[in-house]
Amino acid sequence: MSQQYRSRPLGSSTALSEAYDTALLDLDGVVYAGGHAIDHAVESLGTASAGGMRLAYVTNNALRTPDAVAEHLTELGIPAEAADVITSAQAVARLMADQLPSGARVLVVGGEGLRVALRERGLVPVESVQDEPVAVAQGYGGPGLEWGRFAEAAYAIAGGAVWFASNTDLTIPSARGIAPGNGAAVEVVRIATGAEPQVAGKPLPPMHRETVLRTGAERPLVVGDRLDTDIEGAFNGGVDSLLVLTGVTDAAQLVAAEPKHRPTYVDRDLRGLLTGQPEVSVRDGVFGCGGWTAEARGDALSLEGDGDALDGLRALCGAAWTHAGEEACGLDAGKAVARLGL
Repeated sequence: MSQQYRSRPLGSSTALSEAYDTALLDLDGVVYAGGHAIDHAVESLGTASAGGMRLAYVTNNALRTPDAVAEHLTELGIPAEAADVITSAQAVARLMADQLPSGARVLVVGGEGLRVALRERGLVPVESVQDEPVAVAQGYGGPGLEWGRFAEAAYAIAGGAVWFASNTDLTIPSARGIAPGNGAAVEVVRIATGAEPQVAGKPLPPMHRETVLRTGAERPLVVGDRLDTDIEGAFNGGVDSLLVLTGVTDAAQLVAAEPKHRPTYVDRDLRGLLTGQPEVSVRDGVFGCGGWTAEARGDALSLEGDGDALDGLRALCGAAWTHAGEEACGLDAGKAVARLGL
């Protein structure tokens, strides 16, 4: 069903941690923001793991190594090993190794996670055009990345180096708010060169391939906060997904989502792994969930009832997505969404 347009979020009579064998969890905006765990993440993941669900952490952030990510998770109270972490740096390194000879020199614009991943694939990270790189690998380098690194990448690409990017997320959640992501940095180099990179990260197939190879998941559930990476990646991979509202996606964006951005389930945070999901019913064009009903009236969505605001959001998604079909929802949902306070 993930490859078809979704008419409404699905229900589940059992806890998601029991219905799926592996949670493929995004990190930034899902498990933590900056250096702090998101509310309810630690206890929810601990309970899911104790119940037999495997936890794998799948991130487009190429800055840190899997060892460093696992150490950070463990410090937050979420025991993890490097093998539990899959990064876009690993995905882009495999993509590059499939095209470049062993020992090829690669100009790195990014952090240590990207350098380590390249070395694991037999490639040699270098820092300057003077080192005669045959390729450029660009990944998130953190707020301290020097502007001159973008110029170095532009010089190498102009000289014939093949350009690869770990991911193109325009933004990244932080403890202080939403910050520019690697996609913003990629745009700088794109403007300077007119070139287009090969991209590995979510939502593209190289990242899904890397995740499957490293986890061996048979019934995976993608868990994320971004429609255009996590949820679209699940759609492209033909697997189910849970959107949590702890990161960059808000209720209005979810209601207006186009088909490839519509999750299977939606919840406030990672506590959603531990429960079933209520069903969204439909009768005569009216969608119901919990104490709420929603329908498309003219060019707007209406919402009636009360109760858990999240149930109201699920009902609104059912009305909006069915009305829109295979397109993004163009209905005015402002007043209806505002009633929910999400």
